[in-house]
Amino acid sequence: MLAALALLSAAAITVFYFNGWLLYYGDAEAHLNIARRMVDSRTPGYDQVGTVWLPLLHWLILPFVGVDALWMNGLAGAIPSAIAFLLAGTLLYATAYRLFDCTSAAVAAAALFALNPNVLYLQSIPMTESIFSACLLALLYFTVRFRDTQGWGAVTGAGVAACAATLTRYEGWVLLPFAAVYFAIAARRNRMRVAMLFGLLAGLGPLFTLGHHWWLTGDALAFYRGPYSPRAIQGNAAYPGKNDWREAFLYYRTAAQLCAGSSLPLIALAGAVVALFRRAFWPLLLLALPGMFYIWSMRFSGGTPIFLPTLPPFSYYNSRYGMAVLPLFALAGAAIVSVAPRPLRATLATLTILAAVIPWIAHPAPANWITWEESRVNSVARREWTRQTADYLRPRYVRGSGILTGFGDLTGVYRTLGIPLRETFTPDNGLPFDAAVSRPELFLHEPWVVGMGGAAAQTAVNRAARLGIVYSLEKTIIVKNAPVIEIYRR
Repeated sequence: MLAALALLSAAAITVFYFNGWLLYYGDAEAHLNIARRMVDSRTPGYDQVGTVWLPLLHWLILPFVGVDALWMNGLAGAIPSAIAFLLAGTLLYATAYRLFDCTSAAVAAAALFALNPNVLYLQSIPMTESIFSACLLALLYFTVRFRDTQGWGAVTGAGVAACAATLTRYEGWVLLPFAAVYFAIAARRNRMRVAMLFGLLAGLGPLFTLGHHWWLTGDALAFYRGPYSPRAIQGNAAYPGKNDWREAFLYYRTAAQLCAGSSLPLIALAGAVVALFRRAFWPLLLLALPGMFYIWSMRFSGGTPIFLPTLPPFSYYNSRYGMAVLPLFALAGAAIVSVAPRPLRATLATLTILAAVIPWIAHPAPANWITWEESRVNSVARREWTRQTADYLRPRYVRGSGILTGFGDLTGVYRTLGIPLRETFTPDNGLPFDAAVSRPELFLHEPWVVGMGGAAAQTAVNRAARLGIVYSLEKTIIVKNAPVIEIYRR
């Protein structure tokens, strides 16, 4: 199984790499560059992991992103996601086998998950979905294993997996109380000690996050209420599902179906009945929790809107949240195979897999893969101004001279050009950058300034001009539906 998953993963990465799709998502570009700035910056180090986004993905990219070629082509971010995909598929296979005592059902579970093109795309790029799937399925495997073995190793494994999940995505936090209660109920002896060990290990993730944000910002809840939090970005703007359970469920259900394909949700619905008959209550509940979290978050304005091309306002935003329930669909769908007579199980597994995959084969264009299409549509303007900015700087910028700029999307320009981030001067460099903006006559020495209109880079240029330090506007790049990019030269 592991070899088959590895071949599938490598083939997918090859396709996406040679088509130039690895960094279509703006978040993918950002995750890659956050990891890079930890080792390549004017102020490298731990603080550069930043806030709001949980750090595990950035830590996993670190061993690879220091290699210039892997940073520039994006493969540094693909490697950890692909390894997580291998773990997720293998753990799903092992869990299904332990639950149903059926090799065919285990193969079906792994295949229903791994043959989804949205899964294959997200496992090829530096995004958190693949990592979270591995953590979630590791937690499921160890909890199911504990039911059978009552071993402390299973408790430890579950605690480590849950901790990793809480350092990957915030929906991982909601898993902890449910898993702790599960251990307290499933343990046949030492109930409190078992639950406490799990809680101690799993709780290290949220405790670390609170301490991390307090250390960097002075507010332990900055990820929730700070200026860069989803709530702050969304503000008071209305979105589908806000204060409406029914609409929140509709949008999440639609996102899940677009991610899973037209037939897998129906297969999973039938399989869930079988799984409940087989008394697989806990696996279904655990794998349903991330989807339930999103519905709850949409309803109570948690800053997690979902926009879909099939529902108003007919656009793309956060459709990948629907991927959170794909492990649930895969495991439930595999349960159907387990109740067939033993001689027919392999045949039924094949038919189940084909039923889930045929809709994708019938419509093979990447535009039908909701996560890929979202990344393409939402990156058209960014990719264009990145190209134009890089094309302008390429023959003019002298390596080592320095650029005062922003981080964020602009970093894609310097990655494209292969300019080390230590040659850029950004707000993420903290007090030295603040000093250059507020006292340019003393601390602003960069010959180039590249910024978005109204950003701190422009403030530095304007303040310098009042002090007789002249930066001429060399190029203005205007792309529809994108901020204006201004390039200044001293």
